[in-house]
Amino acid sequence: MTVKVLLADDQALLRATFRILIDSCSDMEVVGEASNGAEALELARTHHPDVVLMDIRMPGTDGLSGTAGICADPELASTRVLILTTFETEDYVAQALRAGASGFLGKDVTADALLAGIRTVASGEALLSPGATRTLITRFLTSPAPGTCLAPPERLADLTGREREVMALAAE
Repeated sequence: MTVKVLLADDQALLRATFRILIDSCSDMEVVGEASNGAEALELARTHHPDVVLMDIRMPGTDGLSGTAGICADPELASTRVLILTTFETEDYVAQALRAGASGFLGKDVTADALLAGIRTVASGEALLSPGATRTLITRFLTSPAPGTCLAPPERLADLTGREREVMALAAE
């Protein structure tokens, strides 16, 4: 099976480089190129790619909005989005995953790792770069466990026991 890939990046030189790399593989082909998220959604509806290789920061409609549009479209249910970005921040990783991305890689990835990532996502698996994984682990370890009661802020420390009880009941 040939994996059909749609490229979405605002930098034409990067798109050309990715096209050469992907088209050099016998099991992949580039079916289109977009310079923003809106174009990516439009081309995805036309070409029905297996994978959209999506940058985040693009003019007009960004890659996160484009990802959300692709992942929400029932006509594109089998299309997977692989984010490829320079910015592996906690916010971007979380937003990309919430938008429906199947993978997240930094642009510092090797060519072999990028191609393997495209194949992984095309097969229906999820993929995170080591940087994105580290970001999510840090977020997980610094967040309170579900159901954990956080210590009340100092401004509430002066409340009487009855006042706290009333607040707890009101919160329910």
